[in-house]
Amino acid sequence: MGSAEQVEYAAFKEKVRRTVFLDNLSPLVTESVVRTALDQYGTVKSVEFIPNYLEPRNMPRCALVEMEKEKQAEVVISTLSEFPFMMSGMPRPVRALAAVPEMFGDRPRQPGRQLKVHWLEPSDPNFEVANKLKQLVKKHATENAVMLKVNSNPSDSRCVIYCYFIVNELFVVALKHQLEKEEKLAKQQGETLKANYKKYEMIDSLMADGTVRRLARHYNLRISDDSGPSTFH
Repeated sequence: MGSAEQVEYAAFKEKVRRTVFLDNLSPLVTESVVRTALDQYGTVKSVEFIPNYLEPRNMPRCALVEMEKEKQAEVVISTLSEFPFMMSGMPRPVRALAAVPEMFGDRPRQPGRQLKVHWLEPSDPNFEVANKLKQLVKKHATENAVMLKVNSNPSDSRCVIYCYFIVNELFVVALKHQLEKEEKLAKQQGETLKANYKKYEMIDSLMADGTVRRLARHYNLRISDDSGPSTFH
């Protein structure tokens, strides 16, 4: 019997294997839409949308979907990888990948994991990677300093605010246009499904009341049963 920490992490790894990462989602997709779409492959235990910090509007475009069993998650991934899969009238296929532990914000600490800090010499293979990370941290610090300046000295930062406002407005217009297109497509798909349903209903009723067989006798046609296609004299 392992420690409580090991038991907790083992249960977390089981959850990861049962979880599917969905990408390229429409902003119109909700938890109920995801559940309805994936229920055909098994029982959906939970749906967690991943926050989007890269755009002015926090509209999730990806989600972690936990299935009841690992095999169900594998079926979802293989099916969505092989065939185009649409959600909520979205004119682009959803992508599905196996989840990894780093995708979970509430993941437990891995037992036995230790962090070691040491200086890297320029000859070290990891020196270039560490240097890039250092430059990235500096870039973020500079951006934060600019935003602090905007907040503390509005009169000296009108240009920055105006540019941000323009970019934000352009994003809103583009997003609104995208949502309108997806809503229109979803409506068209719904109307097509209703029309097909009515067509099959009509065919069933004609078969049930004998109309099809009377017409076949009138035009000297032979109708086969369900085991094969119709044939003609």
